[in-house]
This record gives sequence, structure tokens and C-alpha cells, in this order.
Amino acid sequence: MKAAMKNRRWMTSMIAEAKKTEVEMPWSRGARRDAFIAKKSAPATKLSLRASA
Repeated sequence: MKAAMKNRRWMTSMIAEAKKTEVEMPWSRGARRDAFIAKKSAPATKLSLRASA
């Protein structure tokens, strides 16, 4: 039985990258969601129709 698993360079770099990567999930709450809610709840602007020539 081996005392410790071999420490592979690619595995240590992959684990380090996975720990530092910050992925934003679609369901996460943040500035993007706040902007969407503000846009959705803003009063609609009234469009004025003009007669064409």
C-alpha cells in the first residue's frame, strides 16, 4: 500500500485554478439581477404617435 498519492503537476494546477475561478451562475443574486429588476419595475415611457406625410 502506498503512503501517499503521487502529486501530479497538472492536477495541482487544475485544483488551484478551480479554487480561484469565480463563475457567476444564472440564479446568483448580484448587480446584474438588480439592474434587471430596476428596468422591469420602471414606469413605461409614453410613446407619442405622429402623423406621417
